[in-house]
Amino acid sequence: MSNDLIAKSAMDRRMAEIISPVMEDMGFELVRVRLMSGKTTTLQIMADKPEGGIEVDDCARISNAISATLDVEDPILDAYTLEVSSPGIDRPLTRLKDFDMFEGYEAKLETAELQGGRRRFKGVLAGVEGTEVLINVEEGTIGLDFAWLSDAKLVLTDDLIKEMLRQRKSAGTLNETAFDDIETEAPLGGDIETETSPQED
Repeated sequence: MSNDLIAKSAMDRRMAEIISPVMEDMGFELVRVRLMSGKTTTLQIMADKPEGGIEVDDCARISNAISATLDVEDPILDAYTLEVSSPGIDRPLTRLKDFDMFEGYEAKLETAELQGGRRRFKGVLAGVEGTEVLINVEEGTIGLDFAWLSDAKLVLTDDLIKEMLRQRKSAGTLNETAFDDIETEAPLGGDIETETSPQED
């Protein structure tokens, strides 16, 4: 069952129900899904590995598998474009475990309702306690129930970039010999993304 951070609308939740089992069978996790309508309809999916470190080829595999499943299920009436990407460095935090995993890093949290007279909180994540997300703000450490959150994401900092580079290097997905200096834009500057052709009914 997905929460509002993973899937906000009823249609997003329906998409999550369809694609989550497909991704889990492949060894991946759904981070977020959004069906965006405008001049064109786009289904945006953020995916990750349980241990992190998703690559371009992974996104392509997920995209192909999801396309095949959606062709059968046919939940979207209009033609649409499917985009599968990594969460990026300043990633959205959509699962309780994310707040534990990124303890010690700066984040911005937003609640659906006012909590202590405010809805927005910026500070350093301090892990989780039960179903509460702990964050160190100017006033001290506060706890926000995970169910209260309407939005949450990491803040792009030097420490966060260094940690992501360290993780990729230790996982063998970063080749330092490919460049003289490790530039953050090169291996991690944007979300890894793959896009399929527009889908038709």
